[in-house]
Amino acid sequence: MAVTVRLFAAAREAARASELTIHAGPVVPQLREVGPRFATVLEVCSVVSDGLRLGPDDEVPDGAVVDVLPPFAGG
Repeated sequence: MAVTVRLFAAAREAARASELTIHAGPVVPQLREVGPRFATVLEVCSVVSDGLRLGPDDEVPDGAVVDVLPPFAGG
């Protein structure tokens, strides 16, 4: 069972990857295990799947796509 995680901007830099594959289920705890630098960036990111922001206990099913979106600058 696998979930595709797409990483953007600072999250991509911190993980040194644009995409990860993790297990279905609660994704946020798994993402914290990527590394300490990534875990720090993850604290300010939105973790989203199917248009819904995921919390630490929210589970996603096999085959889901999750986006990790850092805050964006703009005006």
